[in-house]
Amino acid sequence: MLSSPWARFYSNSCCLCCHVRTGTIILGVWYLIINSVVLLILLSALTDPDQYHLTSAELGGEFEFMDDANMCIATAISLLMILICAMATYGAYKQHAAWIIPFFCYQIFDFALNTLVAISVLVYPSTIQDYLRQLPTNFPYKEEIMSVNPTCLVVIILLFISIILAFKGYLISCVWNCYRYINGRNNSDVLVYITTNDTAVLLPPYDDPVNGTAKDPPPPYVSA
Repeated sequence: MLSSPWARFYSNSCCLCCHVRTGTIILGVWYLIINSVVLLILLSALTDPDQYHLTSAELGGEFEFMDDANMCIATAISLLMILICAMATYGAYKQHAAWIIPFFCYQIFDFALNTLVAISVLVYPSTIQDYLRQLPTNFPYKEEIMSVNPTCLVVIILLFISIILAFKGYLISCVWNCYRYINGRNNSDVLVYITTNDTAVLLPPYDDPVNGTAKDPPPPYVSA
């Protein structure tokens, strides 16, 4: 029997012991907590702008760290992410495959974005030094990082990004396997086989006898 080449990557378990549904629920809750914390920080920054305001002198440039427009955009993105993560968690828990698709698309977009960053670092390694020069003067370990050999710095950054990409790819496969598991379980027909010796009897689906036409009742009994 021929099988799809992607079938070899399909598995009902993730992280060596968890089921893909459990892993997707844990992942959705984890992203939900992170984005909720980010949303709380953004809301507190909107209510008290002076607490998170950095002047241009502190940043070493002629721009503000976060203005009102950027804060509103970041808040809207956080709210959208909370909605997507909540949908994925609910979909995995209630076995609704369609609810997992937005979270899966976000994972693909995030993986593609990180891949583009790795390609840009590989093609234009000088951009790392330019980025480091634009950092504020009081940025932690700025001088130590700039003193590292540029080639070694590029290798370290590429290795770090590769580890992140491998981890993100594994999480994508877990969510995809959860989607396939739920979708296959919801769409598959239930076939029950009763095996006796070498014979197999296929029982009709449950809905067939229920939806079938009822037999006519027997004629009423008439006494002689």
